[in-house]
Amino acid sequence: MPLRRVQTVINHTLAAVVSLIMFIPVYLVIVNSLKTKAEASAMGAGLPTLLQWENFATVIERGKLVTAFGNSVLYAVGATLIGTTVAALAAYVLSRNRTRFNRFVYFFLIMGIAMPTNFVTLMKVMQMTHLINTQLGIILLYAASSIPFSVFLIYAFIGTIPRELDEAAIIDGCNPFRLFFSVIYPLLTPVLVTAGVLNLLGIWNEFLLPLYYLNSSAYWPMTLAVYNFFGQFQADWSLVSADIVLTILPVIVIYLFAQRFILAGMTAGSVKG
Repeated sequence: MPLRRVQTVINHTLAAVVSLIMFIPVYLVIVNSLKTKAEASAMGAGLPTLLQWENFATVIERGKLVTAFGNSVLYAVGATLIGTTVAALAAYVLSRNRTRFNRFVYFFLIMGIAMPTNFVTLMKVMQMTHLINTQLGIILLYAASSIPFSVFLIYAFIGTIPRELDEAAIIDGCNPFRLFFSVIYPLLTPVLVTAGVLNLLGIWNEFLLPLYYLNSSAYWPMTLAVYNFFGQFQADWSLVSADIVLTILPVIVIYLFAQRFILAGMTAGSVKG
């Protein structure tokens, strides 16, 4: 057997093993969400004797998931649209005008990918601006936190768009905003979809920001609803598992439908052409 084929088989085997390990927690949650309270107490991997679909109806009613789902959609969609658009504007300016100062600004921005959040300082800012415990405040927080990664992705992609398009649009009388939104913005669709989907998934799963800055349960997203539900029903793992399944289901669906856009956007800016 050729060495390259052996290496391919080994790589595929390792990928399958890692995927199986990653799937085990999801499998346990799904299986136990369909069991009775007694069967799910041990969080075993066995199949349920009788499917308990009513667990999901109980969770939706007692966990107030309809309100939490609406909040999560509002926060994720609103913050993604704002953050991605602002990041695209910033990346366009920084990429087209590569001065020393703009290079510094670019590296300063993308440092936000790795730098930890100072929650004490952020709390003071939120209090001063009267945005704490408001839906607008959490949307702006999410949007701001998504900007560094989005700028990092979009910056490289813009480098593949010919400058001649800018010059032709300016000659035709486009002002800077019309140039960006009418000419450049549509061409950014692959990377914008990639950044948008990744930000959407990250915001949907975010736990710390709403925990610190949303005191009212009426504004809680799905992650906090699960946390609160677990505190009330931790003795019933069937209901807790059903709650977790309903929380992660939208993320799984979005990723399955958007994975081809993610891969396309990740590689689109890597090749000049």
